[in-house]
Amino acid sequence: MSLLDTIIGGPIGMGIDGWLGSTTADRPQDGVRRLADMSQEEAKNVFIVTLFSMMAKMAKADGRLSTEEVDLVNHMARSNIVMDAEDQKAAVVIFNIALSNSYSIYNYANQYRQLGASKLMCEMAYRLLFAVAFADEELHPEEDAILEQMPVHLGIDQSRYQIIRQQFRGRSVGVDESYNLLGCNPENSNEEITHAYSTLCREYHPDKATEKGLPIDFLRFAEQQMEQINAAYETVMARRRHQ
Repeated sequence: MSLLDTIIGGPIGMGIDGWLGSTTADRPQDGVRRLADMSQEEAKNVFIVTLFSMMAKMAKADGRLSTEEVDLVNHMARSNIVMDAEDQKAAVVIFNIALSNSYSIYNYANQYRQLGASKLMCEMAYRLLFAVAFADEELHPEEDAILEQMPVHLGIDQSRYQIIRQQFRGRSVGVDESYNLLGCNPENSNEEITHAYSTLCREYHPDKATEKGLPIDFLRFAEQQMEQINAAYETVMARRRHQ
């Protein structure tokens, strides 16, 4: 099923401008299928609609749409996500509609999470929102405020805000942030930290991601997450060895 079929006549069965953002409640509308009940292709299309809608809201957060932000969106549609020419055009249509509709970025995030999106997919969307915010090399206060609030709406750990923010600012992630990423603190034992690390590896490993319904097109994002987890574990254990 193509992206256009999904948003117009597909599993949601709603108009393009009401497809995901139509509810502000913390649950999908009655009759809407959850991601687990969709094919992998349909689930990927849901992600693309959600992503490009949220990207539009982020791009407009500071009151203006910059050339850099438009270029990033066009680049995403052309190369970052595997889509055919028809779906690339549809993604741009989705973006343009979301620029002017009445739904907030939080409406899209809440419903995507409540449709049963995996933590990995939600973190991917979150990271890509940072890419939009930093497209013009300046993080505006309005954009920063949205990014700080988004973890609650996407159902991911609040520590991701500071960690990803520092990475986009070109700063290395320190020991404290590494503990946060692992869900640990200095009082935990080495065994507890290793257990937490192993749990995250099972959750985010690219080989496991496909089993959770992650489209193969997005595996490189899973690889990025694993790189962060590995780096955090190495940072924490290196500090402990030298204490």
